[in-house]
Amino acid sequence: MSLRFYDTATAEVREFTPLTPGAARVYYCGATVQGMPHVGHVRSAIAFDQLTRWLRVRGYAVTVVRNVTDIDDKILAKSKASFEEAPADPDGVPNEEWWALAYRYEQEFLKAYDTLGVQRPTYEPRATGHIPEMHQLIQRLIDRGHAYPAADDSGDVYFDVRSWPAYGSLTRQSVDDMQAAPDVEAQFSNRKRDPRDFALWKGWKEGEPTTAAWPSPWGTGRPGWHLECSAMVTKYLGAEFDIHGGGLDLRFPHHENEMAQSQAAGHPFARFWMHNGMVTYQGEKMSKSVGNTISPAEMLQLATPRVVRYYLGQAHYRSVLDYRPTSLQEAAAAVERIDGFLAKSGHAGRQASWQDLPAAFAEAMDDDLNVPRALAVLHDTVRAGNSALADKDDRAVADAAAAVTAMTAALGLDDVGAAQGTEDSPEHAALDALIRSQLAERAAARAGKDWARADAIRDALSGAGVVVEDSADGARWSLARD
Repeated sequence: MSLRFYDTATAEVREFTPLTPGAARVYYCGATVQGMPHVGHVRSAIAFDQLTRWLRVRGYAVTVVRNVTDIDDKILAKSKASFEEAPADPDGVPNEEWWALAYRYEQEFLKAYDTLGVQRPTYEPRATGHIPEMHQLIQRLIDRGHAYPAADDSGDVYFDVRSWPAYGSLTRQSVDDMQAAPDVEAQFSNRKRDPRDFALWKGWKEGEPTTAAWPSPWGTGRPGWHLECSAMVTKYLGAEFDIHGGGLDLRFPHHENEMAQSQAAGHPFARFWMHNGMVTYQGEKMSKSVGNTISPAEMLQLATPRVVRYYLGQAHYRSVLDYRPTSLQEAAAAVERIDGFLAKSGHAGRQASWQDLPAAFAEAMDDDLNVPRALAVLHDTVRAGNSALADKDDRAVADAAAAVTAMTAALGLDDVGAAQGTEDSPEHAALDALIRSQLAERAAARAGKDWARADAIRDALSGAGVVVEDSADGARWSLARD
């Protein structure tokens, strides 16, 4: 089967044929850094991490760009509130400049991504670093008759949605059925020719920080949200590229506006639009006001990063992922089954080889990243490996372990380094030092032919749940798994 993805723009699963043979250029929307990362941000990042990992498994040289929106109305509003009173938000900092607030939350996003094994993109541009490119795009749109400066010299510039006949095609909407664009305060909406026109450039207003404004041919101001991504992706991936991704909630208006302004500027833009589904709480939309939310930080208090990644990445990326109080327990049990087999097989920690991937797993991933079907193959292989262990079929055990290792690597489950108890953690280092001292004493006893002492050390470790395996390279240890 060829590699196939669902394209939101055409509403069909299509064969993936990259613009440049052997290469794939991917852009997906990163965070607007105005608060702590929520579970939807992290699910999206894991979904597109799975995509880029699979593209690499399939031999593509992948370039990934993920933006940071570090200038935005909400960022400015939060900063302003921090000067007026003590922040109500527990993560807030008093008297925090907007740029400091944005940078602080940007680091929180990076920490969450790193903790859950989301690979760093090839490049992560910030909106504030690309103002000249945005000016060029705005001027191009004005020159082509698709944008106009406000008549009152306020500095605002708007995209003229009715000048672009294809506007609404990504989400299959008629312009007449759309609501007014909410990106301009109501008292300034008369600056628009049509209420649905959206801001490309927002003129500076009294009371806004001067640090949040840049000179432009139309007046001092700052970029509109939708403009930012079009300017950045075009700079780094070109006027046409392979895949544009993001959460389902970004389809409209953000991606609709991105596509319209980019194509109106003469850029073919994305060949595929891919959107991941939302996360719900026991079937209901998550809402702080209702109190049915769970944050990535809260999940990481309940389970290790590998378990959290498994849970957030286990559903098909386009489907809704529903959180229940037992979800992380179920994910933990699944991870334990995988790790338990690898530990008992004696092949834990081996290097992955893509040649060991089962054909059924590859077919599932090729079919629009069908992770649930791929995980079924993974767990079937674990069960077969455990049966081979019981039968003492060493060849079958080794083959199953190789396949399991390759599959977990392809899904990024072997690349989560911040979990408590993993090899990179302080807890593991302390435990390793203690056990190695016992193994050194046991080796000395064996060298002196004090078999009783050597067996006693091994039995003590076994009683504590530590499995010792002797090999030509010395003894190795692992924690026993059920």
